[in-house]
Amino acid sequence: MGNPAYAEDYDVEIINGREVMMSPRPAISHIRVANNINNIFYNFLKGKKCEAFPDGTELHLDEENVFIPDAMIVCNPDIVQKQGIFGVPDLVVEVLSPSTAKNDIGEKKEVYEKHGVKEYWIVSPIARSIEVYLLRDGKFHLDEVYHDYTDEDWADMKEEDREKVPLFLKVSLYEDFVISVKDVFERV
Repeated sequence: MGNPAYAEDYDVEIINGREVMMSPRPAISHIRVANNINNIFYNFLKGKKCEAFPDGTELHLDEENVFIPDAMIVCNPDIVQKQGIFGVPDLVVEVLSPSTAKNDIGEKKEVYEKHGVKEYWIVSPIARSIEVYLLRDGKFHLDEVYHDYTDEDWADMKEEDREKVPLFLKVSLYEDFVISVKDVFERV
């Protein structure tokens, strides 16, 4: 028998039918990035059809896959139920932690793809990067990788390299939903 106090400190996800313990206490940088994204989503979507859901919201894709993403956008109100989201969200964000990165980049990404999530972000607080995958023809395709450069790194870049750096991320769900990469990593 496991230690009940130990189990209470951990959230559990089900990935392809396997119970997987999540890290009990993410780093402050992880929490800040997830909060920044949720605040940006919430503020933009206020009064619109789609709705933002923060970390802690259970996502039930099927009986074999129950996740707790760091952020989600759901445009179908029929899948929003009292105990969580039961169906496929339109956008899912996973903020990497050392203990969960392999699952977020591997198995969970494959499950999101298989179920038809339209847009998937993998966010690294350490690398200060956002990988955006868009679903086309049933497969995720890397749309862009965004980076938040320090002022020092930016100053060291050549002008032609700076011109190629995307500073704003366009969310595919709305034409006018554009996010500053700096805002995602504010205070990180």
